[in-house]
Amino acid sequence: MSDLHATEWALRVAGPADLDAIMALETSTFSTDAWSPAMMRADLAQKHCYYLVAEHPEHPDAPLGGYAGLLSTQGAADADIQTIAVAPDARRHGLGRTLMTTLIIEAARRGARRVFLEVRADNPGAQHLYETLGFHSIGIRRGYYQPDNVDAVVMRLELQTREPLS
Repeated sequence: MSDLHATEWALRVAGPADLDAIMALETSTFSTDAWSPAMMRADLAQKHCYYLVAEHPEHPDAPLGGYAGLLSTQGAADADIQTIAVAPDARRHGLGRTLMTTLIIEAARRGARRVFLEVRADNPGAQHLYETLGFHSIGIRRGYYQPDNVDAVVMRLELQTREPLS
């Protein structure tokens, strides 16, 4: 299942039953600063969070191609991309862009006017992706990612102002 393109992945809303699959990708992607299962479980259960998983439609029991999460309260001006991870075999084929775009659309649907995220300063590939989606760097959080002591680049996307969809 290597070299899969975004069109070969099916996105669906994640739930508590996806915790183990999400954590498998979380811990392999973020080996030193992965979220704990308790943190991820809490986010998946949080009514203001919207998580997606990317599954291969012909192999739903295969490891996830990716996942991404958004914190966006209905009607609030600000939304936050909580996390995103794409499996190594699925990278550089548009899946990260598809996950991000879907989260941005959901944030706008909920009425957000701005979407924020933090990205590791030592991850220029992700920073470039976010810039192509319209995000701009607005600051640095020194030593944000621990235990590696890596800075976070804080980025913001301005959305068109509109009423939330119900």
